[in-house]
Amino acid sequence: MSEPSSAEAPWPVRTVARKIGEWIAKLGEVWVEGQVTQLSTRSGTCFLTLRDTSADISIAVTCRRDVLPHSLGEGARVVLRARPDFYLGRGSLTLRAVEIRPIGVGELLARLERLKTLLAAEGLFDAGRKRPLPFLPRGVGLVTGRASAAERDVLSVARLRWPGVRFRVLNCAVQGSNAAAEVIGAVRRLDTDPDIQVIVVARGGGSVEDLLPFSDEALCRAVAACRTAVVSAIGHEPDSPLLDHVADVRAATPTDAAKRVVPDVTEEARRVGQLRDRLRRTTNARLTAELQWLSTARSRPVLADPGFLLHNRLTDTSSLRDRLQRQIRHRVDAATTDLVHARARVTALSPAATLSRGYAVVQQQDGRVLLDADDVSDGDRLRIRLAVGRLDVTADSQPPSRRS
Repeated sequence: MSEPSSAEAPWPVRTVARKIGEWIAKLGEVWVEGQVTQLSTRSGTCFLTLRDTSADISIAVTCRRDVLPHSLGEGARVVLRARPDFYLGRGSLTLRAVEIRPIGVGELLARLERLKTLLAAEGLFDAGRKRPLPFLPRGVGLVTGRASAAERDVLSVARLRWPGVRFRVLNCAVQGSNAAAEVIGAVRRLDTDPDIQVIVVARGGGSVEDLLPFSDEALCRAVAACRTAVVSAIGHEPDSPLLDHVADVRAATPTDAAKRVVPDVTEEARRVGQLRDRLRRTTNARLTAELQWLSTARSRPVLADPGFLLHNRLTDTSSLRDRLQRQIRHRVDAATTDLVHARARVTALSPAATLSRGYAVVQQQDGRVLLDADDVSDGDRLRIRLAVGRLDVTADSQPPSRRS
């Protein structure tokens, strides 16, 4: 049928399935990378599921028995060449593999190095984004395998160091195809718990393939997005999955993670004792110094005899008062002497002194002093002022000087 489908002329299921098969067949052969899960063999045909290592997506794969490598098992990462095949009967999509190549350790390490470069370029490894651990967290989340040695190490060491520490343990797969997804889910659940202040992801040692889930890109991004501080404790000291670089703190071993997360109560008590002794010594030294200063201050004359300053000031005041009195007397004496001299000069220059020597002052009736005898006529009334009293006289003749 070449005509398009419609509500009035729909296509049968077989037609739709056939067309989908034709479209898929046009893809041809493709190279696909993934992780092998659910591997089985029936009647000379191998059936397996190829899972994406960074997403929850998988696809069925079939191949002949001679195509599958003998050493290949579940959890292995492979690159295969296959042709997409759409099975009309069930409407399912499969890949028919014609070549399967296991990814060696060298190739895995090269891919991890490329992923490491990518994440570092995005800033996921920057020290500036890493958060410090709290001194004593009120709750610690632990993501690890069920009944694993890593779980026992973390719990036993942490409770030995601080018996009151509280843990929330989430067990999940730490190896295999589902490990990365389960660890991501556990980390996200703990990150939403308000009572959890630190998350520890712990696993014991293993091969490069065993630790691959902890270099998963999705897991690294999930840890980078956490609001809670994350401690990575994967493997032993030489092991360095990418999670170590993204986490806020990298612990060499699970035991080291417990030591980093929880303080040692014995050590802290010893430190508190040392600080208390130091504070006591400092306080005693300060009190001794202050008492010595107080004793020295009290021995000073001004504090030994509080009236000492008053006596000195009283002596100064008496001295100043005597000096003031002397100055006043001197000034008064000088002023008195000046006054006596002034009075003597005034007296010497006074008309009364002249009168006391026998002189007189002749005035006309209007009070004008007579200076010239020619100004007087016969019969003029005159007043003569003597040293004591005055006389009223009448002019009767010209002065003798004029008569001659």
